[in-house]
Order: sequence, then C-alpha cells, then structure tokens
Amino acid sequence: MSQAMTAGRGRYRMVAALGVAAVLVAGCSGGGGGGNGNGGVGGQGGATNGGGDAAAPKVAIQPAANAANVEPTTPVVVRVTNGTLTTVNVADTTGRKIVGVLNSDATTWTSTGALGFGATYTVTAQARNAGGGTADQTSRFSTLTPNRLGYDAMAPLAGSRMGIGTPIRIYFHADSNDAPLRVTNRAEVIKHIKVRTSPPQEVGYLWFGVGTELHIRPHQFWQPGSQVTVSLNLLGVQFADGVYAKRSRDVSFSIGQRHYSVADAKTHRLLVYSGNKLIKNFPASLGKEVPGRFTHNGVHVVIDKTKVQHMDSRTFGLALDAGGYQADVQWATRISNDGTFVHSAPWSVAQQGHANVSHGCVNLAPANAQWFYNFSQPGDVVEVTNSKVPYTPRDGDIYDWTVAWPQWNALG
Repeated sequence: MSQAMTAGRGRYRMVAALGVAAVLVAGCSGGGGGGNGNGGVGGQGGATNGGGDAAAPKVAIQPAANAANVEPTTPVVVRVTNGTLTTVNVADTTGRKIVGVLNSDATTWTSTGALGFGATYTVTAQARNAGGGTADQTSRFSTLTPNRLGYDAMAPLAGSRMGIGTPIRIYFHADSNDAPLRVTNRAEVIKHIKVRTSPPQEVGYLWFGVGTELHIRPHQFWQPGSQVTVSLNLLGVQFADGVYAKRSRDVSFSIGQRHYSVADAKTHRLLVYSGNKLIKNFPASLGKEVPGRFTHNGVHVVIDKTKVQHMDSRTFGLALDAGGYQADVQWATRISNDGTFVHSAPWSVAQQGHANVSHGCVNLAPANAQWFYNFSQPGDVVEVTNSKVPYTPRDGDIYDWTVAWPQWNALG
C-alpha cells in the first residue's frame, strides 16, 4: 500500500472549534449557491451572521459540486471569507479520509493526501466569524477511472547500501504488459518526485533515452554515510495521454564509505582509494589503443559483480573470425553496461603495468582482481583517465557523470 493512500486513511484531526456552536447557514462552493441558504447542485449549506455588523461567513469548496472525472492529483481546497474555518472533513464512500493542512489565519484548508481513482468524495466544512456567526457547507465530487495505468521501478532498491557515485534511476512501464513507457508529461512527473537527503545535498534531474527513464544525481558525489529517501508521490499523475500512475511510495537507501578508483591508461595502474587514502596501487592493462578496443575515458560506476562472467565479443559487434573471443573470466566487477569490467586476466599479467592489451576491460592479476571484487560495492566510482576515447551515452545507460551539471534540472 502506498504511503499516500496510508496517509489518506489516517485519523483526521479537526481544526479546533473556538467554542461557538455551529448554526447552518448559506455558503457557496465551487458550483455552490447564493445567499438563499441553498448550496449549488451537489452542494448544500447555510450561514448566520451572528448578530452585529459582522458579515456572514461564506465557504467555497473546490473541486466544484458535482464535478466528475477529477484527476486524483487535484487538491481539495476549502476557503472561507468573513471568518475562519473550524472543521473540514473529506472522505470517500467507504469512510476513508483525506488529510490536509490549514493556513496560518485559518481561512484556507488544502488537502495533502492523495485522492483515489473512481471514487466519490464528500467535503464538509464549518466556519465562524468574529461575531459568532457560523456557516457550513457540504459538496460532492468524483474522480476519474483511468483506462490505462503505468508504474515506476527504481534503482537502488529499498534498504540498499550504495557507493558515492550511485545515480537514482526511475524506469517507467505500462501496467498492462510491463513494456517501457515513454513519459510525455515530464515536468509534472518531476514535480511529484522529491529527494530528501541527510545531510542535505543538491540534486538534479535528467530524462534519459526517449523519456522512459528519469535519472537523479547529486551535484557532487554523495557524501559518505548519507541517508537518501526518494518520495515517488505519483499516484494519479498522468504519465502520458490517458496513462496514469497506479501508486505512490517512498524508497530509502544509504551511502557507504567513499571508494574511488582511478584506472590510468597511460601509467597502466589502478589506484584504489578508501576515503581519501590510497590503499592499493595495482598493475593493470586497459584496452588496446586501436579502434574498437579502447577503455573509454570518464567516470564509471560499479553496477554489479559476478564471480564467473561469460564474455562474448559478438555482443558488442566483434565477430569471432575478426579477432573476437569467448571466455569465462573470474572476479568480474562490471563498471559499464557496454561490457566493461575490472576482472582477473592471468593471460596478461606480463603486460599489466606496462602495456594496454585488453579488448576494453581493466585487466588485473587474479589475486588483485579478487581483492577488488571483494572491496567493491555497487555505485563505487571507477574513473578511467588518459584514454583517447570518451565515455558517452553510446556506451550504456549509466553515463550520468559524463553529463555536465548545467544540463541537469537542479532541484533540492
């Protein structure tokens, strides 16, 4: 059950009345009535001025009375003129209540809990003025029933402990067949996604691919020990024409120690830092400096690890009869989805530290590769330097740190 729906079911706390008994009097609601004591169609209410010169309070409710096909992201707003609100209640036909907040002068109440699909809601409100006059208003509206639904899938997973270079990746799918969903209502989607960090850190948002995934990263690498919560307040948000989000949820993860490695194509070394301390300096062999075999320059992140990884050069277009290969390698730490790993390569130990001979991976001696495998956590940074070929979007789907910060929609 999503957080928004859970909140919507929470016990409503009424705004405290100021000790004046409510007397039913005319109000107005977003299709509401005039001063004859009747609400508009689907709305009803009444008001008294309480005597003296004080004008009778008037209550207005949005969505309008009898409104139909209201989008669930639409806030319920109750306003009063000539007085202050004393109680507001919003509930569906099952009794589920929607929570909200009152402004500082008690003249406007705005819902904060999400509405549901295909539901009818009743809004009741009471107000009073300085002279003791009171008003109440009741209104009803119904929300739309979508023909198509979509949902999000996010990495990292809840409860994960990640490295400092971890990008947040939110993938959108059609609910009917799980196919990737191209989001067209992108600004609205971003408005409903919030990232909370402890300690506070600036983050940016960027759409990848054709709009089927949204990435979020900090301006600088995450601070070690950070706690990160992504609030996906998407229930009822329209992803694309006629496609609505089916849920809201929070996903929290943490950031581990600072692991930062540098694979230098010029010195043929892999330098490994924990915190700011250099703890390992391994001989390495990077991609041979011929077309198609360079290790690509730029910031990579650890994606996953496999003790034994089957490699096939045909997966990146190099045929076996054109110098390609098939091999099972050990202690493979993936740093790009184009097939780049840091892995054990006993066949190139003689070249490690002296020459680049691989097909693009970072070759290490078996014991060194095993140590690096055990040390690494997803999201750790591995920066390749002094290669002539840059790391670009063509090299996989996690190239976030190669995109300059001004291109990110910085929020937070």
